[in-house]
Amino acid sequence: MRKILVFGNSGSGKSTIARELCDSQGLAHLDLDSLAWKPGVPPERMPLAESAREIHNFIQTRNGWVIEGCYTDLLQAALPFANEMIYMNLPVSLCIQNAKNRPWEPHKYDSPAAQDANLEMLIDWISQYDERTDTFSKQAHLALFESFGGTRTEHTSNYRSI
Repeated sequence: MRKILVFGNSGSGKSTIARELCDSQGLAHLDLDSLAWKPGVPPERMPLAESAREIHNFIQTRNGWVIEGCYTDLLQAALPFANEMIYMNLPVSLCIQNAKNRPWEPHKYDSPAAQDANLEMLIDWISQYDERTDTFSKQAHLALFESFGGTRTEHTSNYRSI
């Protein structure tokens, strides 16, 4: 059974490919955004140990799955259980275009207006991908990708189903 990690910059198409894989192959889906943050404003990360515990609970109760997100620290918690990795390594300009064109994400935002209100901040964050050195950075994603011994796939343009 496939156990896949999908990661990349915001706007790279992680959710799109994860959704398609889950729908076409009957895999369970975990969006790391759902357990990376404490509820409330301003945003604050959930303690890493708590998020890792939730990831392990998800993995232990499913045979096949896709875990997707931009959090290298959280992906590391799932890495020993994965047999496949997909790196959405799109150019920043394409990620920004995708973010501007993305449909409303009701699991993340209360309304389309709330999502749109966050767009300027998101675009600024996306644009820093190549320069950042944190868990969300291209540098961290490349290191994760290169360290994986299982099946690896890298997409450098928008994912299109076959």
